[in-house]
Amino acid sequence: MTTTHSTPSIPLQNKVPAITLSFWVVKVLSTTVGETGADSLAVNAGLGQGLTSAIMSALLCAVLVLQVGSSRFRPWLYWLAVVLVSIVGTQITDLLTDKLGVSLYASTACFAIALSAIFALWYRSERTLSIHTIVTRKREAFYWAAILCTFALGTAAGDLATEAIGLGFTRGVLVFGALIALTWLLWRMGANAIATFWIAYVLTRPFGAALGDLLTQAQYYGGLGFGAQWTSALFLAAIIGLVSAAQWHARIDHTHSLTK
Repeated sequence: MTTTHSTPSIPLQNKVPAITLSFWVVKVLSTTVGETGADSLAVNAGLGQGLTSAIMSALLCAVLVLQVGSSRFRPWLYWLAVVLVSIVGTQITDLLTDKLGVSLYASTACFAIALSAIFALWYRSERTLSIHTIVTRKREAFYWAAILCTFALGTAAGDLATEAIGLGFTRGVLVFGALIALTWLLWRMGANAIATFWIAYVLTRPFGAALGDLLTQAQYYGGLGFGAQWTSALFLAAIIGLVSAAQWHARIDHTHSLTK
């Protein structure tokens, strides 16, 4: 789901990847790693939600400083930030639900309102929500604020659907997968590219979370019982492979641009 938009003549390159099939695959993998990785660190490693949230938040801040400070798109840095955002977004929702007792209905609604507010401020300031023109620090700040909110919203909405409403993991994967397919179909039929991109970006979070739970949870709870650690390791390996390929292509493109 892409859109054409004229890029202003600003010295920074676009700081986000092209929207290809590989982008969506890595996005779903990152989302699943966020779900399984947070559970693995908090439960299997015995860190607990509080310490896991603190460590991951500190790492995310450090990586975002490097990402925003970079003058060009670096795939490994971008996707590392996305994986950390996924973990932190998951932890935010889990903290609200498990520790503070906030209803999933309330947290889903609040995150939806917060994301709408970010988009409203972003559009009011920049007159576009296009991810093809993330070429200023301000736009990148809006972009990452929206990304974090989409992960928190997707986590809350996914837990609401699979747990509170009772869809379960398998039906959750099917329902959110169907919604993503419908969004793609609407885009192909001419729906607004920016709107369909952000809708799909939100939907891939609960899809990936439901997929992660389906793979990791015990069969007694409706999962396949592969475990969080093995699933996280497998998906991380896949992410590393895809991002390494993207990094190699980005390096070639950068070299060509310097020699022109």
